[in-house]
Amino acid sequence: MAAIKPKHQRLVLLVIALAALLAAALLAMWALRSQASYFYVPSEIVADPPEADRAVRLGGMVETGSIETEADGVTMRFVVGDGTARVPVRFSGIAPSLFVEGSGVVAEGKLASDGTFIADNLLAKHDENYVPRELQDMNEHQVSQVVAETQ
Repeated sequence: MAAIKPKHQRLVLLVIALAALLAAALLAMWALRSQASYFYVPSEIVADPPEADRAVRLGGMVETGSIETEADGVTMRFVVGDGTARVPVRFSGIAPSLFVEGSGVVAEGKLASDGTFIADNLLAKHDENYVPRELQDMNEHQVSQVVAETQ
């Protein structure tokens, strides 16, 4: 039996390496498929709702006058809109301090069969002029020093 030529050995090793790389990529994609969280705006959720058990993120503006706290004091209902569509949201938990009517919000959770978005977590957005409470009493030079030290 003849030995494999060095040129063919390199080709075989290259094919094996590519197959292993492809297998690792497919395995990683399969493992992360349930961890992926898709981002929707209200008009996308209304037009093409995700599957009931899929974890998604809903982003938009909290409509003015829509925040209602239920009798248990922990559950709140509000409406997220994007100017085109509106999605009712229910959240049980402690809302972030920046969560107010008329502000941006990203809600993480799942869409219920009745069209209500059941949020597990709320992320409140702030504007570009936001200054953390700890830095409000500092002048601009002090703030820039603190920021430089943390980088």
